Amino acid sequence: MGSKTFDGVWFISFSLDHLPPHVHGRYGETTVVVDLLPNGGIAESMRRKPVSPRNAKRNEIRKIVKAAQDHAAELHELWEATHGKSHH
Repeated sequence: MGSKTFDGVWFISFSLDHLPPHVHGRYGETTVVVDLLPNGGIAESMRRKPVSPRNAKRNEIRKIVKAAQDHAAELHELWEATHGKSHH
């Protein structure tokens, strides 16, 4: 597992996690799964339940996504450090 904190948001990359490349962003009571795109960008995951809890505060979701956007390169590096470059 690897983790980094940006702007008060804790991002985690679990070592035994699955593709596509992604990180879990946590802030307050909210967790958002953020996909790491091949072009170097990020997007809120398209999986069934990318946000928990179901009634998460919108401002916490926005903060997590904004921090991920602002630090996309570092999050891609975090995934690669945890999984290797070939696991992309």
